[in-house]
Amino acid sequence: MMDWQNVMISPEFCDQGVDCYRLTGADFINRYYIVSEAETRKLMNFPEVVGYEVYTSLINATSQMMYHLKEQGEITNANILSILRGALNYPLEESCYREHIRVHDISFLSSERVFDDKGTMTGLEIKYSKLAVVNNSTLLIGDIIASGETLVKCLQYVIDYYKAKNARLRNIVFFTIGARKGIDLLEKLTEDIRKEWPEFEGFITVFYEGIFSCYEEGNKGVSGINRANVDFYWKGGIVAPAFRRQTLSMQNPLFEKCTIYDGGARRYEIHEHINEVLEFWMGIAERSHQIDKNALLEEKLGHPADISYEDWLKDCHYGLLDPRKTRWLYQQERGFVASLQDVSLEEIARQRINEFKNTLRKYIV
Repeated sequence: MMDWQNVMISPEFCDQGVDCYRLTGADFINRYYIVSEAETRKLMNFPEVVGYEVYTSLINATSQMMYHLKEQGEITNANILSILRGALNYPLEESCYREHIRVHDISFLSSERVFDDKGTMTGLEIKYSKLAVVNNSTLLIGDIIASGETLVKCLQYVIDYYKAKNARLRNIVFFTIGARKGIDLLEKLTEDIRKEWPEFEGFITVFYEGIFSCYEEGNKGVSGINRANVDFYWKGGIVAPAFRRQTLSMQNPLFEKCTIYDGGARRYEIHEHINEVLEFWMGIAERSHQIDKNALLEEKLGHPADISYEDWLKDCHYGLLDPRKTRWLYQQERGFVASLQDVSLEEIARQRINEFKNTLRKYIV
């Protein structure tokens, strides 16, 4: 497991409304970035964003990062791997087209989570594959990464296929709304791949708005509602400063069940997504008197509500950022905590239920 104590984010570039940060402070084999942009912040803070808008929300940030990597010479021969269904939300082909990156081919894999009757994920299943081989190419992937099992399973499948064809990959560029656990998996995966392909350059991973954490097995959160290896939250992760600022400028987004929810459902099965969001907030409303609001707040912030600035700076991994901005963010968080003193969880839940129903009424049967 990676030691995150000294990890910090360092500004990489700010262009066309996209802020990019690079992870530093640890002996990473691969490169890891966080990008933040107005539309991706909206996607993460408002589960009301559904359908085609889920896709369009990612275009600007993805295109700008593609341009940056192209200028660095990191993307040459491009081959896109689309992991159905959620991966179809990622505008990789359109972003390559916008930035004049030639896509030689597009491959497809179907990998879906399998759940038992209790809602516990029991495994993954690849039901369909159509793979194209582009030797010495950059493999472009976009997908949500929670436990990382889908990515590892699919990449092992692809690598075995390449080896059978006596071909190899130069590197892999991975765009994700994802969890911290994925970094440990990608570091290990690079070591394993280099045993077969010593010249493999590794992964370049781009996280949208932050590197999050997942609730782990046996932990349903303070609310008792969250699902292990599925739901994202801030604790133990690193959140882009602009995303933190926007989230804490409003009362409700921090308390959502998951930072992104199910990407495939938000795009293609909107009724299912609506049911999941409403079920969560109705559950909060029903058991609000049993939930410790302060404990829930600290769980979602990822640290004590009365944390000092120095400890907050370390916890957020913001030590290399402009102190004027981090001081302001810290004070904003203090104001956010204070603003919750006179509002109950039930009030927050009822408000979210009404907002969500009113916004997505046309989808509700």
